[in-house]
Amino acid sequence: MGDDPIRPLPDASAEPKRQNLKQQDLKRQIAFRTGISAESRAAALLIAKGFRIVARRFKSPVGEIDIVARRRSLLIFVEVKARPDLEEAAWSVTERQRARIVAAAGAWLARYPDERIRDIRFDAVLVAPGRIPRHITTAFDAGG
Repeated sequence: MGDDPIRPLPDASAEPKRQNLKQQDLKRQIAFRTGISAESRAAALLIAKGFRIVARRFKSPVGEIDIVARRRSLLIFVEVKARPDLEEAAWSVTERQRARIVAAAGAWLARYPDERIRDIRFDAVLVAPGRIPRHITTAFDAGG
């Protein structure tokens, strides 16, 4: 009985911090699943338009591209935006994100050169609950 170590009482302020971390983790998981679902819907739309999905979630040190797709000699780099409504999604691609997408596209082209590609485009697919995704061709150009 005398050998039991004395343990400090748990810090009462630690419980709210743990709850906050759990809530943040849950929000992150929901956002991740929403993003994956939106990307799947966007990919299905592009396939229906005759594109072949070359890559999803391409990551490079300079940025990430949600979808890389090809149709004949056209290669498109697609940013997928999921928001509560399509208008909000349309305004959610920032200048900084555009620059990172363009840089990541450069990394893609350097890693996977293809002489059959004649045209390159930066598109967006906007996704909102209960709505058909909207494909915006030439959403921006390499100049921003």
